[in-house]
Amino acid sequence: MEPENLTRVSEFVLLGLSEEPDLQPLLFGLFLSMYLITVLGNLLIVLAVSSDSHLHMPMYFFLSNLSFVDICFTSTTVPKMLVNIQTQSKVITYEGCITQMYFFLLFVGLDICLLTVMAYDRFVAICHPLHYMVIMHPWLCGQFVLVSWTISVLNSLLQSLMVLRLSFCADLQIPHFFCELNQMVQLACSDTFVNNLVIYFVAVLVGGGSLNGILCSYYRIVSCIRAMSSAQGKYKAFSTCVSHLLVVSLFYLTGLGVYLSSAVTHSSQSSATASVLYTVVTPMLNPFIYSLRNKDIKGALKRFLGMTA
Repeated sequence: MEPENLTRVSEFVLLGLSEEPDLQPLLFGLFLSMYLITVLGNLLIVLAVSSDSHLHMPMYFFLSNLSFVDICFTSTTVPKMLVNIQTQSKVITYEGCITQMYFFLLFVGLDICLLTVMAYDRFVAICHPLHYMVIMHPWLCGQFVLVSWTISVLNSLLQSLMVLRLSFCADLQIPHFFCELNQMVQLACSDTFVNNLVIYFVAVLVGGGSLNGILCSYYRIVSCIRAMSSAQGKYKAFSTCVSHLLVVSLFYLTGLGVYLSSAVTHSSQSSATASVLYTVVTPMLNPFIYSLRNKDIKGALKRFLGMTA
């Protein structure tokens, strides 16, 4: 690419999910509703866990952290999308785009790390129940969360710095409703080999490592459950994992679906539509999955709502 074709970037254009004017009010109402449900649902989980002494346990400590991260995760993308629809402006500044990408990667990484830690927590609770509180003491739980933040901050910082070194051409339209890393790299005019290498390396290291940790934990859990003699004990042990399994499956399958759909169809628009599942729908459903199947959470929510009534 000739040097004169490069431009100093000041802003990008987010094309969103649809350019049809008639669909904009529908999209606004739909995403506003989902965002409010997500924030309210996850906020209730955080408040219920923090206000109820019965839930001051490692499992619920990690759950409240996950709920807080899900609020932040959704808040990095949806409010900007709603503002763009309402103002009929698709522009986002260069600095705003990099900032949005940084925080999106940060909270995705935290989701991945926390889901892995929660799998280990279930493994200890089921396979070592007598030593559960000794192993999962508050200091270790705090260290798990601190390490999760450290990994996520370093990853998002690395990816953002790698994008900052890129040069962009005149075409600055992002076929997405937020500044997604892969879309940003594809827009660059300069060499992106190192960027792609870092993206794939981190995906394998963080995503693959996390998935491997979850699978190993559940392999051990299944082995422990099979060794139990009591059918009631087996059911009780398995029931404590169902909510986490559903959330993990939802997160990884929707995330995988996004990248498979983009690889098969080669359509950025279909990829943007599919990404709604793990960026908006999954954080919205998490509170329902945990509260509907968990008597402790339901009880804590009733007590909390009774206190505030």
